[in-house]
Amino acid sequence: MNRRDALKLAALAVALPAANVAWANETYQVLEPAQKGDDPSKIEVLEFFHYGCPHCRDFDPLVTAWKKKLPADVAFRPVPAVWNNPQLAGLARLYFAAEITGERDKLQPAIFVAVQDEKRPLFTEEQVREWVTGKVADPAKFIETYKSFGVGSQVQRSDQLARAMKIQGVPSMVIDGRFVTSASMSGSHENTLKVADELIARVRKEREGK
Repeated sequence: MNRRDALKLAALAVALPAANVAWANETYQVLEPAQKGDDPSKIEVLEFFHYGCPHCRDFDPLVTAWKKKLPADVAFRPVPAVWNNPQLAGLARLYFAAEITGERDKLQPAIFVAVQDEKRPLFTEEQVREWVTGKVADPAKFIETYKSFGVGSQVQRSDQLARAMKIQGVPSMVIDGRFVTSASMSGSHENTLKVADELIARVRKEREGK
């Protein structure tokens, strides 16, 4: 899903910045400049997504199975797309609250259903409080986490990452802060994961050669 369609689903539309890439082949683009990861000892893989995106919903079970097989030198991290959009920021806050409280795996499919099928707004504290009640072990703790400074900081960081990596559509994967791939480039979600595997192997070989 491109960024314009994503924001339509979120009931907002914003202008898109042009991507800045050094060059591209058929299945991935090369970022210029490359972005540093949080842990230089790992090959970092980021998945940009958001809950209003049907393609992200389709991709989620595939990437969930794929990440379980990753070797120890790869660090995988989902990143909710925000694009300076208040509604997407609210969904990102919900994602991080679920991740921190250990409820992510249980809630993830339900959030996709709530947002896409039920058209339920989950953008504010009150909306989230009502929705999570009965779905999580400790709703009060969940909401405290949702409101926390730490979660707010992670939402801001997600927005910064998407801008730095010129993400214009979701789902997109960024490997080692250098390579961007997606189904629109690779041809399918399955191919996206194959391209990611190839790029991980390329980065590993380059690092071993140093």
